[in-house]
Amino acid sequence: MTTGELDRFATWIEELIRRRGFDIDSPRGGGKSRLADEAGVHRAAITRLLQRQSMPDLETTRRLAQVLQVPVRDMLIQSGRLTEEDLPLPATGQASMGGPRLTLEEAADGLGIAADQREMFLRVAGQFLPSEPVAAAGRRAPLASD
Repeated sequence: MTTGELDRFATWIEELIRRRGFDIDSPRGGGKSRLADEAGVHRAAITRLLQRQSMPDLETTRRLAQVLQVPVRDMLIQSGRLTEEDLPLPATGQASMGGPRLTLEEAADGLGIAADQREMFLRVAGQFLPSEPVAAAGRRAPLASD
């Protein structure tokens, strides 16, 4: 890893941390400690990253991604550890790229929703769709409008 990659990643993650409401700029803001606590990592790992001394290990990266509400894929690409070609997005559900859209039933299958919870899943998830809502468990509805 080059110094430039570390600096680029640290700059990117600093902005993300600020947008998520962690005060990392004032000495007594407590943002670094709060971030470390919420992620379940050592404060020193946060400090080393923000001071551009070292890149977090994979487990720390995973935990930070969860707290900062960003996919681990994005963290790994932004860190320079992997490229978009190394971590391609799956073809299914890539509506923005012209790919096929998942139905709620396909999503339930993919998520392993148990049969006794399927109808509730379809009803609840259907409420968040911008297109027509799901009225019954057997009805197929796209995850996003066309």
